Amino acid sequence: MTETTKVIATHNGSFHADDVFAVAALKTLYPSAEILRTRDLDLLAKADIVLDVGGIYDADTDRFDHHQRGGAGARDNGIPFSSFGLMWQKYGLQLCGNNPEVTHAVDKNLVSVIDAIDCGHVDGPLTGVSLSQTISMFNPTWEEQGDFDACFQEAVAFASRVLARFIAAAQGGINAKSIVADAIAKAEDPRVIVLEQYTPWKTTVLNLSQEALFVVYPSETGAWRIQTVPVELGSFADRKKLPAAWAGLSDQALQDVTGLEDAMFCHNGLFIAGCQSFDSTMKMAEMAIKN
Repeated sequence: MTETTKVIATHNGSFHADDVFAVAALKTLYPSAEILRTRDLDLLAKADIVLDVGGIYDADTDRFDHHQRGGAGARDNGIPFSSFGLMWQKYGLQLCGNNPEVTHAVDKNLVSVIDAIDCGHVDGPLTGVSLSQTISMFNPTWEEQGDFDACFQEAVAFASRVLARFIAAAQGGINAKSIVADAIAKAEDPRVIVLEQYTPWKTTVLNLSQEALFVVYPSETGAWRIQTVPVELGSFADRKKLPAAWAGLSDQALQDVTGLEDAMFCHNGLFIAGCQSFDSTMKMAEMAIKN
């Protein structure tokens, strides 16, 4: 069957992040495919791909439901698969340009999180608004006479953009690895890593260097920044803070304290500061190490 006649089916009525993202992903591969929202078993049997409905998981025949007795399996970390995760196992690599690292990163940071929430595999209460909750809010409320199918299409359009950005971010992070690793290897002082251009660095620095305390890199404006290395990814604790005397100072006040005529600012949290020139920013690094 050609792409122009391919039918992707999922259930009708209210929707969740797993079926929305699964459809969004497949629409990336098959832009002209027809989306059918139904629970009619005869119509589902005729569809090319069936997501989150039908009671069958069979990747070979493109059936991706997880509501049947016993579910449809789980990851090694215990997170059960929803329809999004089941579909991703088959099509994720293709969606990520046949790059296994990108595919794994998107699965870890997006797909498995949606699977976990959809399957109730979440420890403790969720804080803030999750992406899954955001998708659910595209459904009409009980007070609205909304068209569920139209709302579903709006949610799919939103999810398509989010998925594309997750893939791009994962690709960018992986491409940055070699650049940051090279900077670590070339560092004159292993405590200060210098990047010639800004690239995502935290994961690689934390994985490859136990000695790094600060990373120096150019900003978008052409000035330079010095940033602390956290003790672990996502932590607000740092291996070493910038000098306490710099906290919250900028321009002349910071210049007076540091003796650097082009010092620009230091965040009150002591995790980032900057100067106009590379040389002055490196002097900041020297001061911070000695402090």
